[in-house]
Amino acid sequence: MPADLPAQPLPVNAFLNSLVIRPERSADADAVEGLHAAVFGPGRFARTAFRLREGVPHDPDFSLVAFKGEDLVGAVRLTPIRIGETPALLLGPLCVRPELKNLGVGKTLMRRSMEAARVAGHRLVLLVGDLSYYWPFGFRVVPPGAVEMPGPVDPARLLIAELVAGASEGLHGKARGGA
Repeated sequence: MPADLPAQPLPVNAFLNSLVIRPERSADADAVEGLHAAVFGPGRFARTAFRLREGVPHDPDFSLVAFKGEDLVGAVRLTPIRIGETPALLLGPLCVRPELKNLGVGKTLMRRSMEAARVAGHRLVLLVGDLSYYWPFGFRVVPPGAVEMPGPVDPARLLIAELVAGASEGLHGKARGGA
């Protein structure tokens, strides 16, 4: 464990307040990729969400990193996609160093990135994940058949959040990377 991380648990608010959260910079790419490798392993490249992001740069305005001192402890990326002709963002990967899970780092990163996207005029965020974790942030299961993904996805894990009320009404089509 790096020296600047606490040996004893801190109250969650104290830990979160000690983080520097900022937009991801190109200089962060190797550290973020290292975190992805540590958290998700090599299987991440075969996942359908990865295939949707493949070859499409994430949006640096909404992709955030969290640092404790010089150590990267969490990251989230939002990537532009389209569902049919409807623009949206794909959330992920969202990852936190395993020893720091359940301290609110991931939730803080996600909340801030989605709010920045909403303020900038984005309307929808799609992801593949666990409903129980993402429900409090407005994510709901995509109606069956509404979104066609570029590979297999458990329909119960295909989630969407409206950043603007009513933005998903009539949503239908193939999801593909790009603006």
